[in-house]
Amino acid sequence: MTAIPRILGTAAAVAAAIGLMAAPAAAQKVLRVVPHADLKVLDPTTTTATITLMHGVYIYDFLFNWDEKLEAKPQMVGDHNVSADALTYTFKLRPGLKFHDGSAVTSKDVVASLTRWMKKDSVGGSLGDRMASLEATGPDTFVIKMKEKYGPVLFSLASAGGQLPIIMREKEASVDVGTVVTETIGSGPFTFNKAEWVPGSKVVYDKNKDYVPRNEPASSLAGGKVVKLDRVEYKVIPDSATSIAALNAGEVDLVDQPPLDMVKLVRNNPDVRVEALFPVPAVGVIRPNHLHPPFNNVKARAALQMMVDQLDYLRAGFGDDERLWSTCYSYFVCGAPYGTDAGAESYKKADMQKARQLLAESGYKGEKITIIGASDLPALHAMTLVTAEKLKAIGGNVEVVLADWGSIVTRRAKKEPPDQGGWNIFHTTWGGLSMHHPLTNVAVNADCQQKNWFGWPCDEQAMKLRNDFLAAATPDEQKRIAEAYHKRLYEVQPLAVTGQYSQPTFFRKNVTGLLKAAILTFWNVDKS
Repeated sequence: MTAIPRILGTAAAVAAAIGLMAAPAAAQKVLRVVPHADLKVLDPTTTTATITLMHGVYIYDFLFNWDEKLEAKPQMVGDHNVSADALTYTFKLRPGLKFHDGSAVTSKDVVASLTRWMKKDSVGGSLGDRMASLEATGPDTFVIKMKEKYGPVLFSLASAGGQLPIIMREKEASVDVGTVVTETIGSGPFTFNKAEWVPGSKVVYDKNKDYVPRNEPASSLAGGKVVKLDRVEYKVIPDSATSIAALNAGEVDLVDQPPLDMVKLVRNNPDVRVEALFPVPAVGVIRPNHLHPPFNNVKARAALQMMVDQLDYLRAGFGDDERLWSTCYSYFVCGAPYGTDAGAESYKKADMQKARQLLAESGYKGEKITIIGASDLPALHAMTLVTAEKLKAIGGNVEVVLADWGSIVTRRAKKEPPDQGGWNIFHTTWGGLSMHHPLTNVAVNADCQQKNWFGWPCDEQAMKLRNDFLAAATPDEQKRIAEAYHKRLYEVQPLAVTGQYSQPTFFRKNVTGLLKAAILTFWNVDKS
């Protein structure tokens, strides 16, 4: 009699076990993304390629990150303080930081990583030039001592505008910065699934289940990086129309940085959203060569600025949808913390007659003006042709040389005269995160050593104002100097601005929590 209940109990247990085994596993949340480019380089300290910077943000962590106001907020750092003379910065890492291999993050990893970054990045280099020492003073503490007061120390450590100040293991961070690191052991919120990586086709990031987010709400790249997805899968689709068709059909969830002329293909799909996620718009520019006539003369450069009707360029490059672009006369991006139009008053309305007069006063005698332009980038191609027609209209003898962007990048580095393989003008666009700050905006750097960005402007007064800005002690002082610096830049004309535009992201409406950030991020993101 007593055996019967035992038999029944065993049968019930077996049935329950079978039921558990038969139950489907909880479905993984997988976000399928069409990236704007294929991931080829895995080392974010050695390149500014955006696709590699995205990779770096996912798998590595940072001491500080920029929030939605572009202010530096602690990330890996727990406590920090600054000495009364503003020359000594002491940092303590927050507890529990671990690399993906389970090893603890230490101050030695930090010192090695920052040292490597400062050898490569322009923001890091500016910090390193003014640094007296960087030392690990304990397993989780390190100290930066400055030679001189330098306002953007924390801003620099949070930089997302160039090569990234990621924290690697000391082993990888000790590799010469001229050598690309291929190991991918970080401490960030995602891990790189190298086994499933198929270059040219597929990239996979898995949730780092050991990652401990900060307690603050997520804000751009800062705050608590709470991962709600199980994995992110890149599906590389080079053809834009094919990627949009996949999005409309629900085969992918998000398309990163699609061409602006693709907006019309998704606007009427109620299941797709179009949203600008970058906190600062991108900027279009005309870059003159300051080394050779006619643009070695400031009046010729002013003529270039005076002939620009930004609406002509914006419509040619980005279409008629005014929700995606706007006029702007700031070198530091309108709407950004240092966005100002000081000095631009005379250039807000194009004046072709005045432009012709200025070009003649520069000493221009009809010599050939060589414009190099990208044939494979529609926006740059269109704007190049606009400039050619406007220059002809003010008396320029124009030669347009079109080539693929890779060839333009090679040619623009040449300092020889245009008739020896050089150039006079080229068009490009800049991400707002690089342009928005006097430190990160290398396009207006007027260093007279000819080691600055292609075009090589030279003005000692502008450089003095830039250095004064970097030494400023308070935000109010920084803004005052930034305005004076901007006025001086309009006097020397390092480049002509053609307006600014917002790069949209396309995504399915069941994707929520996307943050406005310098780099497309996937923490805080959910998919229903």
